[in-house]
Amino acid sequence: MDLGLDKKVVLITGGSKGIGYACARLFQSEGADVGICSRSQANIDKAMVSLPGVRGYAADVTSDEQAFDMIEKFEAELGPIDILVNSAGAAMRTPVQDLSPSAWRAAMDAKYFSYINVIDPVIKRMAARGSGTIVNIIGNGGKVASPTHLAGGAANAALMLASVGLANAYASKGVRVVGLNPGLTETDRVAEGIKAAAKLSGNTEEEALADALQRIPIGRMAAPEDVANVVAFLSSSKASYVTGVVITMDGAQVPIVV
Repeated sequence: MDLGLDKKVVLITGGSKGIGYACARLFQSEGADVGICSRSQANIDKAMVSLPGVRGYAADVTSDEQAFDMIEKFEAELGPIDILVNSAGAAMRTPVQDLSPSAWRAAMDAKYFSYINVIDPVIKRMAARGSGTIVNIIGNGGKVASPTHLAGGAANAALMLASVGLANAYASKGVRVVGLNPGLTETDRVAEGIKAAAKLSGNTEEEALADALQRIPIGRMAAPEDVANVVAFLSSSKASYVTGVVITMDGAQVPIVV
């Protein structure tokens, strides 16, 4: 299926590894002009070795100023952003007994504002041009409360509300906004979560991983490429009537009707 992504200008935050990296590789293979953002220049340099032609931008998007400056530089070099994929930022998974007010605030900065700081200027520019798509990779922690991910889950829940609310507000301007909630995915972030779960339960990491896999009916974690495939479709004109929704892809782990 031709997704019509050739020559589309795509910005992927958190694009140096994990799901963001898989998205960057897929969009590039579809002929898009891709730029990735990460707070780590070293991670960008490493990713670009295997992504020749992709532009890299180092910025800490928990800062609205750095996010804005990154967007300005990106558009000056690649042109107006057609597609924004947000995959940067993840709240530290903290056992509930270790939470504090500062940990809750840090989670909002890490997950919520790292998205909002990029979305706000980009969506306004998209609206002024009359077109654009934003896909926010969020996480099921905003729907299912976990004792190792309460602060991050609260940030996810806020981001889901912002996603559907912005979709409603900007639909008449030609802008689509979609949220995507992957379940457990083979990334460094999930590995950190397994460590936190092991600490909470008193089990080994191997036991915590086996327990996590046992609770996924499909029998495995998602690969980053599984998520990237859905992101590419949602970003394309084939999904032109999909907006204002948050889609869960968790291998049927949480069988709920929403």
